[in-house]
Amino acid sequence: MNLINLKKNFLSELKEIYPAGEIESFFYLLTSHYLNKGRLDIALQPEFTMQQSIKTHFKRALNQLKKEYPIQYIIGSTNFMGLPFQINENVLIPRPETEELVSWVISLHQHKKALAVLDIGTGSGCISISLAKNLEDAGVEAIDLSEKALLVAKKNALLNEVDISFRQGDILGIKQLDKTYDLIISNPPYVRESEKLSMHNNVLKYEPGMALFVNDDDPLVFYKHIGRLAHYALKNKGELFFEINQYLAVPLKELLRSYGFVNIEVKKDLYGADRMIRAVKN
Repeated sequence: MNLINLKKNFLSELKEIYPAGEIESFFYLLTSHYLNKGRLDIALQPEFTMQQSIKTHFKRALNQLKKEYPIQYIIGSTNFMGLPFQINENVLIPRPETEELVSWVISLHQHKKALAVLDIGTGSGCISISLAKNLEDAGVEAIDLSEKALLVAKKNALLNEVDISFRQGDILGIKQLDKTYDLIISNPPYVRESEKLSMHNNVLKYEPGMALFVNDDDPLVFYKHIGRLAHYALKNKGELFFEINQYLAVPLKELLRSYGFVNIEVKKDLYGADRMIRAVKN
């Protein structure tokens, strides 16, 4: 089977599940991954015929896509802030909204040197690694509950040539942090269980639920605990950044104010949803 027929096959087999544009995106990601060929290469070589072993990879990927398995897990990698990241089912797939959070932090602090930074719930390491790459001489630390996630994050730190201090820990069980920081950043679980009905199967079936979901009875549980820890662990005028549930911005703002934080700012993402919050230690 040549490339042009393979593409037609993908479009035909997946049309009931995904829009045509998304299927084409999947196809080109796979050709880049398995054949090192981009859109232009395919346009110039539509009759290119693959070896049987490569055909097997495409067939497997097609079957996984039919089950709504995320394309990023299929190829085992993604890009975040222009950097390469290896990923698997032990970590969340980095989102554009999280890139916006990181960009916000960098825009406010890129001219400062040797900042002490803590990333809580690091997952793939996308936040901590991106900050280490973009903040000069920053001392970056990262915590995660999952040892398997930390293995992924450590590989990504090596891949991106940054030095980060990783440690395993349950943030809800930590009573105090043993250092002080200029910046604390977290993208904690914030999707309420009741919101699952509006989510796609590729997220529900395959991404790690413990990194996504919280009980409806206490949806701010991570923000409460991290906020308390940050109040004592941040240096004077230190800053706390969160990615947030768009429906919980108001109560979260009130919570942080009750902890004594000032200059609290909620920022919208590109889709117009309240997605980030920044608070300053008074």
